[in-house]
Amino acid sequence: MVRFAMLSRPGGRENNEDSIGMYNDEDEWCFALADGLGGHGKGEVASRLAVDTIVDQFVSGKREISFIDAAFEAAQDEIMTRQKEDRSCFDMKTTLVLLQIGNERITWGHIGDSRLYYFKNSKIVRRTLDHSVPQMLVAVGEIKEKAIRHHPDRNRLLRVLGMEMDEIKYEVEEPVERQTNQQFLLCSDGFWELIEEKKMEATLRRAKDPQSWLDAMEKIVNKNGRGTDMDNYSAIAVWIE
Repeated sequence: MVRFAMLSRPGGRENNEDSIGMYNDEDEWCFALADGLGGHGKGEVASRLAVDTIVDQFVSGKREISFIDAAFEAAQDEIMTRQKEDRSCFDMKTTLVLLQIGNERITWGHIGDSRLYYFKNSKIVRRTLDHSVPQMLVAVGEIKEKAIRHHPDRNRLLRVLGMEMDEIKYEVEEPVERQTNQQFLLCSDGFWELIEEKKMEATLRRAKDPQSWLDAMEKIVNKNGRGTDMDNYSAIAVWIE
């Protein structure tokens, strides 16, 4: 059985440029989260386009092995087309992270710094690696992983949808077998920057369902963000039982 909960808040901003979405067909599921970039509220357009395109791909029944690849390609095409058709959208871009749950296996992919955390029995197994300057500095050994959250260049992204590129440089993780006691957290940087991984695990151990887990984490996010110019923040919690 799959259970889930979702939230998306403006934080301290006037506009919420994050978008979230999901769709299920019997016991096959798709979840998507995007964090838009671009002036004059156009980040919201980019993130919504990306999420709606992913969901449309899933609804149309395109759920074969290459679903995630096709979904990223389609989202990129939609955003690039909108940029060309509407000059006010010329600089809009977005991150994207998506999760596909099939009957037997689970796959996910991302571009940008919106993350997916994979938990098994309430412990983090792995997470997506940001396409950002700080993550690159971690990779070459110049800074520690824990320094990403407060690095002055943490918002400098190396890859996002809406960039002109010959080939979209998204990442797709190796699929995992669908089992019981698996948990997933999709979240924008406005969320993960304000809660450490050990708190994600601690609140997960105490939670009775995905909604109570999200509620507990949101309290920590708001506490840590108090007195700051909080970014939009969004998260999707998914449990497989």
